[in-house]
Amino acid sequence: MNIRFLRLAFATSFAALLSTVSLPAQTVAPGAPRPQGQNPNGMHVYLWGGLKSHGVGQHDYPQWLADWSKILTEHGAVVDGALHPPSAADLEHTDVLVIYKGDAAYLGETEKQILLDYVKRGGGIVSFHDSLCGPDPAFFASLVGGAKKHGEVNFTLDAPVPYTVVDKSDPIMKDMTDLTIFDEAFYNMTWSQDPKIHVLATAVIAGTPSAGTHKGEVVPQIWTYEHTLPGGQPARAFVWMQGHTYADFSNYQIQRMLLRGIAWAAKRPVDEMINYVPPPRPQGRGGFGRGQGFGGGQGAGQPGPTLNQR
Repeated sequence: MNIRFLRLAFATSFAALLSTVSLPAQTVAPGAPRPQGQNPNGMHVYLWGGLKSHGVGQHDYPQWLADWSKILTEHGAVVDGALHPPSAADLEHTDVLVIYKGDAAYLGETEKQILLDYVKRGGGIVSFHDSLCGPDPAFFASLVGGAKKHGEVNFTLDAPVPYTVVDKSDPIMKDMTDLTIFDEAFYNMTWSQDPKIHVLATAVIAGTPSAGTHKGEVVPQIWTYEHTLPGGQPARAFVWMQGHTYADFSNYQIQRMLLRGIAWAAKRPVDEMINYVPPPRPQGRGGFGRGQGFGGGQGAGQPGPTLNQR
């Protein structure tokens, strides 16, 4: 196959992916118009994704970066992101860093220090699925409350994950019921001890071959974590340990929980993105606006009404 063609195809598809990510307000050139539909007062979210791994429909980090840059923008956030770790400049104006990347806890010394500086100033972190997997789980647990060591068998693989919501009064879990999804659950976690995590939901570990004797254990799968690093300001983290099956991001209850968890970690009102109403679309123009929520319909990958339909 022609190598030049492959390079061109990759460059084109990668550019198309990055074009879906809105630029934060600080990077808009002076005098340049703001991207249509962007909320200038929204929380600043940085999405850290990764290259696609696993089988079809699993661990689709690039698709998540594309999808959630749109979803969060439609719900009033100012979004930036990339397929590589954020720099100090990327995090300078970020309220919450959202990570969906396999083994993101593999960090060099420079990357560790950037994260530590960000959290010490009170920056929030949200971790999905195996983002919290790495060689030093104690370090990453100090940032998000819990982590798992890469190389240990501590996962169910594809299996039912039956949630039990243990804190139904927490506003993040407002729309969550004790539902079961088909995904992957982790056990054998390294947990922060001082302070401890606040558990929002647990799951019973399914009896898969990889689970072995851990079958039937009840393990936290969704939690919040409030802490203060030495010399720093209070910071927050929110963790959802599923996302092995990418379609579970589209579950209505889970999407609303994630939007609330992201807002909470950013120290914003929990329902800020849930209740956000975008401004009316300018008359006679197409483009962003008049979203009808997410998970389907207008504002979620479907075309809006034409002029004749308004």
